[in-house]
Amino acid sequence: MYKKILVPTDGSDCAGRGLEHAIKLAQVCGASLRLLTVIDLTTVAADWAGAEAWQKLLDAQRAYSTSVVEDAQKRARHAGVACESETIELPAGRVADAIVSTASDRGCDLIVMGSHGRRGVTRVLLGSDTELALRSSRVPVLVVPCAVKQ
Repeated sequence: MYKKILVPTDGSDCAGRGLEHAIKLAQVCGASLRLLTVIDLTTVAADWAGAEAWQKLLDAQRAYSTSVVEDAQKRARHAGVACESETIELPAGRVADAIVSTASDRGCDLIVMGSHGRRGVTRVLLGSDTELALRSSRVPVLVVPCAVKQ
């Protein structure tokens, strides 16, 4: 059914739930995973930050993204699922657009993602990047809800 599943991840608990579902689905379908992290440079850049401070922020984001991908790879491989990964540094534009274009460019036939990312709940039902990916993707998008804590 599905052969290559794109899994955007930002290290959040919600993205982790999406990864868990993607791994299980890949096991059932015999699919491989394409893990994706996106460094949104617009959130790293700040008018008040000098070049040195900006570089430190960027280096920290890169290191964090690397650790997120390595953890996701370990989880997938431990479950016997083949995976590849990539990190995109997005200088402008929307994260959702990067997710959708990566799915298309890499031949993915499904996107599995958590309902919210690290930036918190910006919408009542869905995170803004998730909602935009749902609206613009040409392949199915499986949205995994976050556990609600009370």
